[in-house]
Amino acid sequence: MSDGEHDDGAGEATDESVVRRDRFSGGPARSFLSSLDDDERIFAADLAVDRAHVVMLAEQDIVDRETAGEILSALADVEAAGHGALHEGEDVHEAIESAVIDRVGAEGGKMHTARSRNDEVATCIRYRLREDLLALIETVVEAREQLLAVAREHTETVMPGYTHLQPAQPTTVAHWIASYEQALQRDTARLLDAYDRVNQNPLGAAAFAGTPFDVDRERTATLLGFDSVLENSMDASATRDFLVETTGAVATLATTLSGLAEDVIVMASKGHVELADDYSSTSSIMPQKKNPDTLELVRGRTGDATAGLNGLLTNLKGQPRAYNRDLQRAGRHAWDAIDSVTESVAVATGAVATADWPAETLAAAAGDGFSTATGVADLLAMAGLPFRTAHELVAEAAGDIEGGDAPDYETIDAVARDRLGESLSAYVDREDVEATLEPAESVAMRDSAGGPAPEAVDAQLSAAEETLAADRNALTTRRERVESADERLDAEVDRYV
Repeated sequence: MSDGEHDDGAGEATDESVVRRDRFSGGPARSFLSSLDDDERIFAADLAVDRAHVVMLAEQDIVDRETAGEILSALADVEAAGHGALHEGEDVHEAIESAVIDRVGAEGGKMHTARSRNDEVATCIRYRLREDLLALIETVVEAREQLLAVAREHTETVMPGYTHLQPAQPTTVAHWIASYEQALQRDTARLLDAYDRVNQNPLGAAAFAGTPFDVDRERTATLLGFDSVLENSMDASATRDFLVETTGAVATLATTLSGLAEDVIVMASKGHVELADDYSSTSSIMPQKKNPDTLELVRGRTGDATAGLNGLLTNLKGQPRAYNRDLQRAGRHAWDAIDSVTESVAVATGAVATADWPAETLAAAAGDGFSTATGVADLLAMAGLPFRTAHELVAEAAGDIEGGDAPDYETIDAVARDRLGESLSAYVDREDVEATLEPAESVAMRDSAGGPAPEAVDAQLSAAEETLAADRNALTTRRERVESADERLDAEVDRYV
């Protein structure tokens, strides 16, 4: 998108401006400079910004009502014809203005009074980006709803938990899912925060030094559904930090999804989960294969988002105030990241929501590698034995068993007699130790806040559902504000057309 500067005056062509444009109207650099094709994404945004600006100019008596009506009618024609009907130009902003002038005559150039392409494109990017953000936030909110529904079904489905990819402690499917839903809560919060800083109005800042015309920047903010005005005109036209914040939040979300995808890929390789056919593929040569390809692509697309963030930061690094043509390349990094990750959200959560979780297989694997060892050590510590002593005692008992299986009560008791000079029965009942050796009991005893015990997970899910409802309301409120602004702008335009 070109932010190339236009005069902030009435926009009427002078002999001097014609000479200037003729001088720079040809040559091989024209196509290199043009962003018209890429600008299709902000075509509708530019039309909305044009309309709001023209309405404001008429209300401020900067442009007469008749001329405003003609310009607004021409903009309707341009919209109906579509982006593809625009003539060649440096960018969509220039092309739309030229199309209006073609229909109205020289008076059509008054639509550009009191603004520059610098504040115009900054406004268009924000206008379109907030639409993309709302769509992404809605997708994440719906994804969280799906995950919570699956978690509710599996609060007692025991599964193995890992650290360093080694069997660690048993947990449940619900506890695992809730861990990712909680991460998605934070991703949602970051996206909502980014949206609120995107949704600010730079229009009226002109090239960077404001304008001598008596513009009403609050009015255009209201007509376009922006929450506030970016006060400093230089910052308003030049800054792209809102793109950095948005792309950073999107890259963080992509990283959350990549972890989710990796977990499921590993689980599938062990037979701990079976993906639905819609989220899988088979080998071109090995008919027995069922590959988690969609999740591998989710994992791979994380690179799109992180590369977008890196590309954007590299683009912006070292740019001086106020406007530089480098900015024409900035927006695409955010667009590519947000498009890629929005799809990844739907695919990753859809794969989990439609998967089959084989309870018996998971329960059998939950005890692998003596994963209940910590539970036994905790039981002894709760009975009064120093935890470090209990830890060493259980570790020695585990070392006496070949193959990494869990030691039985007699093995642990023998170590206790040797190390402590007395039986385990001096501290705990045999039945309690034997129960704790079972994965389901090991999970059940971990009922502290945030733990995997069914009651603890149930509390987590209830809290998550409350947060989800609040986030859905926040999304609805922001979307309704935008929709109300669209209706308000249409009503104002109708007064002139």
